[in-house]
Amino acid sequence: MILCCIFFCLYGVSANSQREPDQTFMPSIQGIKLFVQGNQISYPMIRLGSSQVLELDFDDLDAKIKSYNYAFILCNANWQPADMSPFDYINGFTQGRLGQYRVSSVSKTKYIHYQALLPEASSMPTQSGNYLLMVFLNGDTSQLAFTRRVLIATDIVPISVQVQQPFNSNYFRTTQKVQFSLDVSKLNLLNQQQQLKVVVLQNYRWDNAKTDLQPLFMRGNQYEYNGEQDCLFPAGKEYRWADLRSYRFLSDRIDSVNVSQVPASVYLFPDPERTQERILNLQDLDGFFEIATTDANNPWWQGDYANVHFTFFPKDNQPYQDKNVYLLGQLTQNKIDQSSKLKYNAARGVYETTLLLKQGYYSYTYVTKNMNDRNDKATASQTDGDYWETENVYTVLVYYQSFSDRHESLVGVININSRTNKSFF
Repeated sequence: MILCCIFFCLYGVSANSQREPDQTFMPSIQGIKLFVQGNQISYPMIRLGSSQVLELDFDDLDAKIKSYNYAFILCNANWQPADMSPFDYINGFTQGRLGQYRVSSVSKTKYIHYQALLPEASSMPTQSGNYLLMVFLNGDTSQLAFTRRVLIATDIVPISVQVQQPFNSNYFRTTQKVQFSLDVSKLNLLNQQQQLKVVVLQNYRWDNAKTDLQPLFMRGNQYEYNGEQDCLFPAGKEYRWADLRSYRFLSDRIDSVNVSQVPASVYLFPDPERTQERILNLQDLDGFFEIATTDANNPWWQGDYANVHFTFFPKDNQPYQDKNVYLLGQLTQNKIDQSSKLKYNAARGVYETTLLLKQGYYSYTYVTKNMNDRNDKATASQTDGDYWETENVYTVLVYYQSFSDRHESLVGVININSRTNKSFF
């Protein structure tokens, strides 16, 4: 039942209807956060069998107490559900109930806040890999509220990684090269091309992920991925920010606030095109956001909502030819679709969009994508420019499938900061 539902709801009946794994199906669901407990600025990524847990928070603006359930769906490296029964990768119940909730207080916008620590002992994943967290109503998986990616990994494959400046003069000042090596001595590799898959992410974005990577050298059990053209990423520029922690004391990015409306209306100062600006070593959140407020004690059930108006004005206030402009960051789930697309206002010569956001601190960027080329990758080259010095976080994911397995295990993960070259999980 669960597998049938996930195929129908997420992937449709044809390739044309395929959707991304991170989806929100109910418009009343807002303020979704899924992170490693204690660190909002973290990707939902934990080690198998460790004491790490994920914290899930979300609001239902219907403001009526409902019965929400959740389930984990094991997927392959391409985020297609694995051909396995949940009983093969879940120890305990295949569904759990989200029983912790709180009615909002102080905030003008009314909602019910739900919170949970996952996975629970009563529904524990037993395999490493890509998981899709499904949240749904009344134990009915056809009533999906939202889905989110989760990574559960093991340390079977040690990874050494570096971020370097390319030697090619065409990319030297604008691009970052990720090179790494794998120790596969603990794997039973008979056919490396079939059994091993490697994915590299920039700032946890999946829309421009590098896939189908092959080692340039194989020295015994050491596989080296250091091709000059294989793993290049446009470096972009530091993320922009919007401090929405208070609607009474306006931050440097807020132009005006109308609190007479519910939700309030927040107008940010227009964002200019920055391709000609020099690079500044500003500390940013690499696209993440934090739920926080200085107007109340607890931001989770006392933080308020606002319709936040974003404005981007291009060079000479002229629209980009054959390009769409998108607002990218965790606030739009880094998705390139209608929910993140800006509309060009010819009368003002600007691109505009409005998002319903909870009080907090947000980081984001603008990207362009060719509207006539579905294979074109979204970049910030025309909105921000690309500078080798930009600080980015890169993630290397290693998947392995033995010939007796029915899914691709996540056997190695590492993150690295491009500025410090320090790696972390």
